[in-house]
Amino acid sequence: MEHVVDTANGRRLAVTDSGVPDGIPVIVHNGTPNSRLQYAPDVANARERGIRFITYDRPGYGESSPNPGRTVADCVEDVRAICSALNIDRVLTWGISGGGPHVLACAALLGDLVPAAASLASVAPWGADGLDYYAGMGELNVEDIKLFFSDRVASRAKAEKDREEMLAATPEQMLEVINTLVSPADAAVFTPQFAEFFVQSVAAGLAPGTEGWYEDDVAHLGPWGFELRAISMPVLLMHGKQDRFVPVGHGEWLAAHIPGVEARITEDDGHLTLTKLHLGEVHDWLLQHW
Repeated sequence: MEHVVDTANGRRLAVTDSGVPDGIPVIVHNGTPNSRLQYAPDVANARERGIRFITYDRPGYGESSPNPGRTVADCVEDVRAICSALNIDRVLTWGISGGGPHVLACAALLGDLVPAAASLASVAPWGADGLDYYAGMGELNVEDIKLFFSDRVASRAKAEKDREEMLAATPEQMLEVINTLVSPADAAVFTPQFAEFFVQSVAAGLAPGTEGWYEDDVAHLGPWGFELRAISMPVLLMHGKQDRFVPVGHGEWLAAHIPGVEARITEDDGHLTLTKLHLGEVHDWLLQHW
């Protein structure tokens, strides 16, 4: 089911609501760039567990209104708006990659609404003390981040070029587009079915342009708007040592700074493998904390 949710400041959020209609609600924060599109095996996984599976386009992506200058913490009001519109008074949440910081914001700021959260392959805060942000990161992401800080105009121009390349790519070509980020572990799960979904999801998110992507970069690489030490609910953190999208140092840093976190740092996982191979584990952990 598709919903359009109005926010308090006059924006709209595009939301997809599937799984079990009267099941336990789980809101998902997808990566960067991405969209609210749902991968059929993920929906099946949720349905098997009695989960109401909810995704949304972050501001500027897909059919959601832009919110220029947004911080990571700003997502909590969007989550509140979604829950209010869908008559949800309690919700679990997980997110991956660029969605990870948004999950952590919910964990820090939505204790009245969210009983537990799971963060998968999340980026850590820019400038975090003791973290080499780029160590182990694929060339594509390193280049984009450095350009973001050195020349915003050139950064946006490159994002436009990258968007055109992604929108033109076939599922078979997409792996080559992102090849510096893909470890052997991730290449092994980049099946034709997943490749087709990946292309469709990125295309849906970037259909209106690169605003959502840029807003994510501003949010991730600026002050997040909350403190990790404010987290008091159960949090599951997962990160693979073979991850080139977001290297494992980010997960290790977050694990050392989130109070009471349950960290699972795995030897053989990459980035994409966390949902491809471990989503059932993530859902089961969340449901245990319902």
